[in-house]
Amino acid sequence: GLLSYRAELAMGERLRLFNVDFNQNVTHNSSLYKKPFAESFEETPLLVAVLTYMGYGILTIFGYLRDFLRHWSIEKCHVAREKEEQKDFVPLYQDFENFYTRNLYMRIRDNWNRPICSVPGAKMDLVERVSHDYNWTFEHTGKVVKDVINMGSYNYLGFAENTGACADAAIEATEKYGVGVGSTRCEIGNLDIHEELEQLVARFLGVESSMAFGMGFATNSMNIPALTGKGCLILSDELNHASLVLGARLSGSTIRVFKHNNMQSLEKLLRDAIAHGQPRTHRPWKKILIVVEGIYSMEGSIVRLPEVVALKKRYKAYLYLDEAHSIGALGPNGRGVVDYFGLDPKDVDIMMGTFTKSFGAAGGYIGGKQELIDYLRRHSHSALYATSMSPPVAQQIITSMRIIMGEDGTTLGRQLSENTTYFRRELREMGFIIYGNDDSPVVPMMLYMPAKIGAFGREMLKRNIGTVVVGFPATPIIESRARFCISAAHTREMLDTVSHPVISPITVRNTK
Repeated sequence: GLLSYRAELAMGERLRLFNVDFNQNVTHNSSLYKKPFAESFEETPLLVAVLTYMGYGILTIFGYLRDFLRHWSIEKCHVAREKEEQKDFVPLYQDFENFYTRNLYMRIRDNWNRPICSVPGAKMDLVERVSHDYNWTFEHTGKVVKDVINMGSYNYLGFAENTGACADAAIEATEKYGVGVGSTRCEIGNLDIHEELEQLVARFLGVESSMAFGMGFATNSMNIPALTGKGCLILSDELNHASLVLGARLSGSTIRVFKHNNMQSLEKLLRDAIAHGQPRTHRPWKKILIVVEGIYSMEGSIVRLPEVVALKKRYKAYLYLDEAHSIGALGPNGRGVVDYFGLDPKDVDIMMGTFTKSFGAAGGYIGGKQELIDYLRRHSHSALYATSMSPPVAQQIITSMRIIMGEDGTTLGRQLSENTTYFRRELREMGFIIYGNDDSPVVPMMLYMPAKIGAFGREMLKRNIGTVVVGFPATPIIESRARFCISAAHTREMLDTVSHPVISPITVRNTK
């Protein structure tokens, strides 16, 4: 089961009474902030950490036992294996990676890749499926689980709907342009709606120019190599998204990683870079690029942008800001983390974001000076080789962005902020350990033990609540968690359904 939340919460409270020091990111230069900025990341209690390691140890021991039984054909083996004539070949997959997948991940695989058959709005419908071989294969029953509260989608502002102004505008665009372009922007795939979108994005961000791309992941992975190369230095936050990591590696630049949101670590790397230059030759770096995110999707933390901007100005570096989760979701005007801190957009050299979350669409953008955008139009692989953005998708972004800008008088940003504050406060008052910033709509709730990962996801679904559970290797081994994503479309009743009767200690304790 869920290993008695009540007992563990009581234990956690006792530990907090003896050790009230939270692992907080305390503001180092408060003069740069217009309002208090503090984020809490409570350290894993020692007893919980020990029990978590024991849990993984037991799973590993039984995993080796099952592998032994499979080797002697005592237990049926469902794993894809090399053919007998290929036994002398170098293995295609790493041995431990295979071991983890078949013996640990497979036991809780039913919590992921669940097919949905409706709009992923505040509520959704799931296709029911069962497994008769311990999650190796799944079978659809033909039934549908109706009205599941959606706490997993990045639908921050509630635009992921098939009705309303955005849907109507997308239908009109489809009738006018069709659903696809069939060419790249630089050939015959550049439509007037693409030009309109880029002008609107630039106006929304407060920058000179912008450029839109058909895929958010490729916006990072294909554009960073166009901006830096050999002889350049990239300073990357240790928790940056995989698209940023891949883009940095593809660039051929030297990469150095600083501790998450730790300005002392970043400044030390900047000082060393200026003092020592490139390895061996000690020549000055051609370019130093600091790469950070607005909101970190696994931690729920917000970048210390005022301090990062101050450091980049002091050491004459460039700043690349990924606002995938913060654009539309933060700031009094919904313009992201720059708006949230009241900074000048000109202080950020490359402003990147995606349309896949707050805007309910697809693709990404880069905004900045006109010279930067003109350069990317000529050198970005994502611009030169990728098919243009679908016209109805572009129209979805245009309509939703105008709504965010307040041209229709709505207050989506205020509703999201109220929902976020309320949900975080309710979980904390119940004694759960919550990571991140109080203003972040990404709410990680710590589970710790491996047995809870699968049990929590299943128990939530039994109560018609869909949520995301995350464990190793996506998180540190002792920091498994459930991650809630708050939306402006969630009503107070929905949030109460999630926070009060479902995951309260008493309710979970009584679950068999």
